[in-house]
Amino acid sequence: MTGPHFLRYCRDMVRNIAILGSTGSIGANALRVIEALGDEFRIVALAARNSIDLLAGQVRRFGPSYVAIANPEKAKPLKALIGDQACDILTGPDALSEIASLEEVDIVLTAVVGAAGLPAVLRAAEMGKTLAIANKEPLVIAGQLLTDTAAEHGATILPVDSEHSAVFQAMHAGQSEDVKRIILTGSGGPFRKARPEDLQQVTLEQALNHPTWDMGPKITIDSATMMNKALEIIEAVWLFGLPAEQIDVLIHPESVIHSMVEFVDGSILAQMGTPDMTVPIQYALTYPRRCKGLAKPLQLEKLGCLTFETPNPEVFRSLKLVYDVIRQGGSAPVVFNAANEVAVELFLTGQIPFHQIVELIEDCLSRHSETPCPTLDALLQVDAWARRTVKETLKLSFLARDSAEKV
Repeated sequence: MTGPHFLRYCRDMVRNIAILGSTGSIGANALRVIEALGDEFRIVALAARNSIDLLAGQVRRFGPSYVAIANPEKAKPLKALIGDQACDILTGPDALSEIASLEEVDIVLTAVVGAAGLPAVLRAAEMGKTLAIANKEPLVIAGQLLTDTAAEHGATILPVDSEHSAVFQAMHAGQSEDVKRIILTGSGGPFRKARPEDLQQVTLEQALNHPTWDMGPKITIDSATMMNKALEIIEAVWLFGLPAEQIDVLIHPESVIHSMVEFVDGSILAQMGTPDMTVPIQYALTYPRRCKGLAKPLQLEKLGCLTFETPNPEVFRSLKLVYDVIRQGGSAPVVFNAANEVAVELFLTGQIPFHQIVELIEDCLSRHSETPCPTLDALLQVDAWARRTVKETLKLSFLARDSAEKV
């Protein structure tokens, strides 16, 4: 199944690629994939926020015509690092959008964390380009706006996230009306065996001790709360056009099956492979073809057994909460995502306990009046409101606690 936002590439053309977020793990892996695939792809543009040393090395190695650095103060030192390499340097808040709208760019791979990359993603959709989306924000924050824009301008959306890539691959076995449900899998993080009362005493060290993956702090905490799966449910709604009630989550600690699709005839198709992001990155770039890749082959004979568990909704409350968020629609997913980002940062900096992350998200949602968000500006206003509200709520709770202690 291809769906309204997928198309088949021509085989006989060089594809020009821009990578937004090239110095992060997804961007770095994408460059490895492209280098291994050979001269079928050409790096036209690279973009980063602050990492000028890494970015300069990428420029020297891949020779893009354009490079964007979001922080204007980094432009001059970046130029010095690049030296006499022929490359136009773009800076400032509009730099990513300029990269995304370059006439010669065919594919925009976006891996910019947060809302900073949203204008560029929407601009690429308006230009009718192919969008390979690796980060959650475009579809979580602006799912309706992005998919409507893509449909209007003939843009293509391809998933790079491993779970959605797995679903995308499995769906080729049938038509959309044949799908009974999507099953997103997750490792369960460090607390898959925890009881609700155990979460009251969670330390930062425990929350960051992921049993399977070595990820950044924010993503690791999202895995500990399973907020990452909640956000993936929202993404799947927009990517595959299914209601949330047809999207489930299973804990699969071996992380070998990346997700599954169950069809109405009882068949379940699973995409399996070693945990390696080069696989979904490459499939998004070469679709519908498959090419020899960088990932190590999966050795089935060494797997032993594969296990699956239903996540405890009292431990992973975000998975219960997300279905209400999707039913509310409009601006609710924006609040859900923004409140989580702030709450996770508050936990990482020692300002709140682990169990309060979801409590702050619930409180913020309860204060929010759902509104339609037809424009990016409207979405970003809600995003800013949610971030302020979480911080204000925490400040008020501290003041109330101090007052009670003085009494």
